[in-house]
Amino acid sequence: MNFCRDRRSGRSDLLALTVRAIAVLLMTSAASAATITNRGDNEVKLTITQGSSHQDVVLPIGKVIGGVCQKSCIIRLNDNVNDEYELDGSENVSVEGGFLYYDSSEKGLAPPAGSASKEGEGKIR
Repeated sequence: MNFCRDRRSGRSDLLALTVRAIAVLLMTSAASAATITNRGDNEVKLTITQGSSHQDVVLPIGKVIGGVCQKSCIIRLNDNVNDEYELDGSENVSVEGGFLYYDSSEKGLAPPAGSASKEGEGKIR
């Protein structure tokens, strides 16, 4: 017994499958990206360096930026070379008083040893 299949239905099935696969990939990459919140009293200029690309973003007071650092990246606060922080791409962090803090971390772990100072406990380095 031979079955005939309409060529068009096969193409639309492939197109639908491709669209679903792309949607799943986009949702997964956004879920693994870092989120930065400005909890301070001033807007903050963030310079985000990922690989060879640089992006400057001004983060207003009380605002949140998501989808930052799909993979590891360097965040610089207000163009200050001494205020550079490395993110893995899955953190939720806040900027306050010129420092970057963890809002939450996976499995409740503390920041790595040597990353905290007396002035800014929990500060990411």
